[in-house]
Amino acid sequence: MKKLLIVESPTKAKTINKFLGGDYQVLSSFGHIRDLPKSKIGVDTDNNFEPTYTVPTRSKKNVAALKKAAKEVDEIYLATDEDREGEAIAWHVAEVLKLKPETTKRITFHEITKSAIDHAVQNPRVIDQDLVNAQQARRILDRLVGYELSPFLWQKVRRGLSAGRVQSVAMRLVVERERERMAFIVDEYWTIDGEFEKDLIAFPAKLTKIDGKKIEKLDLKTEEEANKIHKDLEGTEITVASVEQKQVKKAPPRPYTTSTLQIDANNKLSFSAKQTMRLAQELYETGRITYMRTDSVNLADKFLDETQTYLKATFGDKYAEGVKKYKTKKKNAQEAHEAIRPTDVTVHPDTLEGTLEPRLFKVYDLIWRRTVASQMPSAVLERTGVDLTTKHYTFRANGSTIDFDGFMKVYHSAKEKLLPSLSEGDKVDVKSITPTQHFTEPPARYSDASLVKVLEEHEIGRPSTYAPTIGTIIDRGYVDRDDNKKLFPTDIAMIVSDLLVEHFNNIVDYEFTAKLEKTLDEVAEGIVEWVPMLEAFYRPFHANLEVKSKELDREDIMPDRELGPDPDTGNPIYARSGRFGGFVQVGTYTKEDKEAGKPKPHSASLLKGMHLESVTLEMAITCLSFPRRVGTREDGTEIMAAIGRFGPYLKADEVTASIKDPHAPDTIDEATARTILTEAEALKKKMATPIAEFGEDPNTNGEILLKHGRFGPYLTDGETNASLGKTLAPEDVTRELAIEILVKKRLRGPGRGSKKKATKKKVAKKKATKKKPAAKKKKEAAPKE
Repeated sequence: MKKLLIVESPTKAKTINKFLGGDYQVLSSFGHIRDLPKSKIGVDTDNNFEPTYTVPTRSKKNVAALKKAAKEVDEIYLATDEDREGEAIAWHVAEVLKLKPETTKRITFHEITKSAIDHAVQNPRVIDQDLVNAQQARRILDRLVGYELSPFLWQKVRRGLSAGRVQSVAMRLVVERERERMAFIVDEYWTIDGEFEKDLIAFPAKLTKIDGKKIEKLDLKTEEEANKIHKDLEGTEITVASVEQKQVKKAPPRPYTTSTLQIDANNKLSFSAKQTMRLAQELYETGRITYMRTDSVNLADKFLDETQTYLKATFGDKYAEGVKKYKTKKKNAQEAHEAIRPTDVTVHPDTLEGTLEPRLFKVYDLIWRRTVASQMPSAVLERTGVDLTTKHYTFRANGSTIDFDGFMKVYHSAKEKLLPSLSEGDKVDVKSITPTQHFTEPPARYSDASLVKVLEEHEIGRPSTYAPTIGTIIDRGYVDRDDNKKLFPTDIAMIVSDLLVEHFNNIVDYEFTAKLEKTLDEVAEGIVEWVPMLEAFYRPFHANLEVKSKELDREDIMPDRELGPDPDTGNPIYARSGRFGGFVQVGTYTKEDKEAGKPKPHSASLLKGMHLESVTLEMAITCLSFPRRVGTREDGTEIMAAIGRFGPYLKADEVTASIKDPHAPDTIDEATARTILTEAEALKKKMATPIAEFGEDPNTNGEILLKHGRFGPYLTDGETNASLGKTLAPEDVTRELAIEILVKKRLRGPGRGSKKKATKKKVAKKKATKKKPAAKKKKEAAPKE
């Protein structure tokens, strides 16, 4: 009997194929094979929100192959991922292949191992229509918001903008955090640190009390106060007033969920949420870990027993005190039913080092250690607190020793803070007393980790949406990363967020969005019908949008802000929002001025770190001082420093180059500018010549080239670009490997840069022929979430 098993990724298909016999053919759907059309909204809002699904051009060849294979077999198994998205892919495949829902065999598994695949094949079920409806409802919700609200933003703010149900809430969070930072008032404060010694062992302590009263953070406000204390302590005798010792237990961490893995990988490895999920997916598809989109902390009983056996054999009985079961705290936990864990606990990370790509190894190492640690005993620490007194002052010294390392044997090693043997009444020597100046700091910008954490706390989004949400607000130009990879809003994000908060509050309201997520969970559980749920959201939203479209003018949303007079002309300087972000302008430029052919007034983009709502007259004058003459190149060509839509840059005739930290456009010198421009020319020449050619891509018919890029070698077929990464050398790339790398990249979707580039190309092409299709094409870019 011939059997066909369909999954969504070629890597997953390749792994599963190893476990099944010759009766099985394993094929990939390459992700979604159907979706709402790009050219129109694709949802009939007057007919129970009936969606129109189409097979995109890129999937037609693969769909034809699936149809052909389906006709040649006796049984078909749909083995897509076990979450809502996977269920929807299975349903779409069944629809396209015209399979009967009541007889189609749907199989799921948490891990790609032989035993898991065998068990799944022996225990098929039917497609869960409730899960499909939940995914369909989310997709339609996001399409309605994106396709109706985005054109409103184009008309009232600027073209190319988008709004989305979850992305706009995430954007609001980033905007509000930045405003907290902008409003923050810095305070000076001082601390007093001492270094003491007993029995030739030095140890630190902090001044914590004056006259028995605890010192709060901002109590010592000035250098004078700190120096007075410093002077008082000179030559004094320090006595041990008290010694407190207590034993504390440090519990092991819970196993990883999607969010906690993203948070830990961001904090420990500096990986973005998107990077982490891509790497985790590859580990899952190659059978290394269990399914990576989950909010459960449960572990399978079989795995728990295997872990106890491993711990006893590796570390001894005292490190295997029995199975630990964790309960998921979230009431609406869904998606997969297990935490993220290694499929085989005996595969220690050290055995994979050198065989896995370094970033994959790091993520596997995190998952293995976290999972194994969760089944080990608590660590036992001995903590000591010592109070040291003299005159009016009390210092506090803290120390700790590890009595039993427990789970820390594999998870992380805590450093001991050793103190000398101290008893009440002992005298200690003063080695130094140091006053230190500090300044209070504003709330930190969100990292990927902290934004995922706050989204989860607000119950906004689900395991499968955290990484795409952050990726979307960056790709749409609402949020960028600073030099420390922290997230900050662009000016347009502040404008759009304010507009949505004031006029479309439900779209960005934290509580409303969380309730909507819960309703989608109830659809997945079969408690709520999806059509009435969409009705309840859409009708008021659409009615409000129609009212606001008539009521609001662009000038109401983005009024120009007058900063003061230009010192050269006396004309007012305005802070304005334009197509490429915030800028400042000297004087006005009316429609009549344009029609009369008058030259545009002098204007300049804002410098990095400036915001429209906080830019001052002095800042504006600095911006308007560009372009600045830096000097000349060796051939006499004039070098200018200027500010553009992507930041500061150098220009000499046709050669341009970005000015990056630590250089600045107002201070860069001629010698540095010459070097930067020469390097830019050399890189441009290098990038123009392909490293290798691999012929036609069988999936897209484009020519596969290996080229030099700004960030290293990359493969391209003319549309999709895929970096080789840090470990794959250009000389090791074969045609087969090049095709595989491009396939994986297409499944992941384009990055920020390539996405912009592709859109730009298509729009330009359309404009050259017909204006209407070009406008329509832009509408296609409405967000998907």
